[in-house]
Amino acid sequence: MMRLFVGLELPWDVKERLSGLAGSLQGARWVPPENYHLTLRFIGETPHHVAEEIDHALAALRLRPFDLRLTGLGAFHKGGRPTQLWVGAARCEPLDRLQGKIETALQRVGLPAEKRRFTPHVTIARLDNVSEASAAGFIGQHNLFAAEPFTVGEFVLFSSRLGKERSVYTAEVEYELA
Repeated sequence: MMRLFVGLELPWDVKERLSGLAGSLQGARWVPPENYHLTLRFIGETPHHVAEEIDHALAALRLRPFDLRLTGLGAFHKGGRPTQLWVGAARCEPLDRLQGKIETALQRVGLPAEKRRFTPHVTIARLDNVSEASAAGFIGQHNLFAAEPFTVGEFVLFSSRLGKERSVYTAEVEYELA
């Protein structure tokens, strides 16, 4: 079994800009820059034979490269408490098309439809015991964040191993956009 997801790898200069946000929020566990990515579709635990079918389905997708910009901050909440701090991706039609084609390809190999609405973002911190006021203050201080646009020329099938300190992500297959 492999724990899989499909995502976008970020250029190192964008990761450096994102890492500049880390710091002044007590109770935040900051994601290391090498783990920054934009998830297009979480798959989860997958048998190896299904992973091969997923690979073939994703390899058949044909889309053109496009530009993407990370901008703004927000938080996901659970039970009224902030749980994750994220930087958003500016919505753009090519990103939505890519995500939609990935979703369709995965359903065709038998995966259930994703229940959550696609919210393009890069998680920069997990929030443990951070008050709503503290999270809102941090977001307010940094909500004008904007990275330079970058060209998305590929998407990636990642595997994920959960560790004690952090997850380890491995790019299993890269799919070029052309």
